[in-house]
Amino acid sequence: MKARLCKAGETLRSAINESYPDRDKRSDGWIADARHVSAGKSDHIADEDGIVYGLDLDRDLHGVPKPDEMPYLADQLRILAKTDKRVKYLIFDGKIASAKSQWRWRKYTGINQHRAHLHVSFTSKGKEDSSPFQIPLLGAK
Repeated sequence: MKARLCKAGETLRSAINESYPDRDKRSDGWIADARHVSAGKSDHIADEDGIVYGLDLDRDLHGVPKPDEMPYLADQLRILAKTDKRVKYLIFDGKIASAKSQWRWRKYTGINQHRAHLHVSFTSKGKEDSSPFQIPLLGAK
């Protein structure tokens, strides 16, 4: 069975690509590499249906030296996640946010501090839900 990114992940990635067409994608990814597989548990590893619930998005949204907007985008996604139940947790720049912390940023103690990219993990609700993410930096009001 061929792996595929969950619909919510596809929707978020497409919205970011549309809003930032020149963005750098070197740190983008969704399918598990050897490090993820050897760790044994990762949302980048496809489930029994071939669905992947982890998405990495490169920090550089512009592809050229400009102000770093990813902290703002990550924070807007964190705020949205309080009501959008498709988002499981976020990791960015040495911090993690999830429902466990009432969506407040707290120190992330994992090996990869996610300074080059934003990691978004989705819940099972994101499997087939491709509704738009209501994020101001992505065009929502």
